[in-house]
Amino acid sequence: MDTKELAATLLAWYDRHRRDLPWRAKPGERPDPYRVWLSEIMLQQTTVATVGPRFLAFLRRWPTIEALAAAPLDDVLHEWQGLGYYARARNLHACAREVLTLYGGKFPTDEAMLRALPGIGAYTAAAIAVFAFDLPATPLDGNIERVLARLFAVDEPLPGAKEKIRALAATLTPAARPGDYAQAAMDLGATICTPARPACALCPWRKPCRARARGIAEDLPRFPPKKTKPRRYGVVFWAVRPDGSVLLRRRPEQGLLGGMMEFPSTPWADSPWTADAVAEESPVKARWRPLPGAVRHGFTHFDLTLGLWLGSAPKTVPAGYVAAQPSAFRDFALPTLMKKVAAHVKDATSRLERKG
Repeated sequence: MDTKELAATLLAWYDRHRRDLPWRAKPGERPDPYRVWLSEIMLQQTTVATVGPRFLAFLRRWPTIEALAAAPLDDVLHEWQGLGYYARARNLHACAREVLTLYGGKFPTDEAMLRALPGIGAYTAAAIAVFAFDLPATPLDGNIERVLARLFAVDEPLPGAKEKIRALAATLTPAARPGDYAQAAMDLGATICTPARPACALCPWRKPCRARARGIAEDLPRFPPKKTKPRRYGVVFWAVRPDGSVLLRRRPEQGLLGGMMEFPSTPWADSPWTADAVAEESPVKARWRPLPGAVRHGFTHFDLTLGLWLGSAPKTVPAGYVAAQPSAFRDFALPTLMKKVAAHVKDATSRLERKG
């Protein structure tokens, strides 16, 4: 098949098998750039199944970019809980305000102008251009990379092969219905050309697929061997005031979990902390005692182990902290890691009380 036939074949398949996704315009409907942008930011490093209900919750709370731009950042961070990669939420909020200020609430159609907005990189700019405005842009996500690596039997490992795949993808993008074509390629990767056990017999591109012909479809795309993630260590201070409230503080805006709330802790080090070193980092003077067990959490580039120390905080809340009853933790923008900490402390203290 030539490139026109390949695109036409995939579009015909898409017209029969397209997924019904809450951010995707129905056939004949005009796409909403706000929905397209919001979904693309949410879908970064997060699955469609997870994003679906969260996307709808965001829309109910902030149905327009004007509403999102007017929202306090804390509210946006709070609503983002559980989606991870919280820099996305900060950039989402900043981007909404910038689009409102610079473009009157209308997203620009030019990819370079889109890339200049907070949180929008090359892929997201192309995705907005093609999905929202049906421009002949070529977004390249994991699904499309996999489909094209197999279609053309690209044997070089990623990420080195990315530019080659990008060039091949550009040759296939049709002038007519480029948005539907890109959605079709994503749907093909998500439902048929899956990482393991691809359903080649059902694929509209099974005949021209070079990897299938060579019997190597499941082996592509190739990746270099995974490196073992390093482990870091920290200690969380569970500082309880006389009324039962616990000390919280906000993390710095920049960096991992930026702007989120946390229970005070040591920095995260490459080796376990000694008791003397932990004592030097304590947020308040108290008689601290370690709780049994630890909290383990995985980030993209490292794994984290947190020990827990329990102590009594003074009546006066130190500067830079707030105090909250455990029943009110849900009112704060706590990342999943800190929710694990709270659950661990509750379980550990309950077990200690039962032992009496």
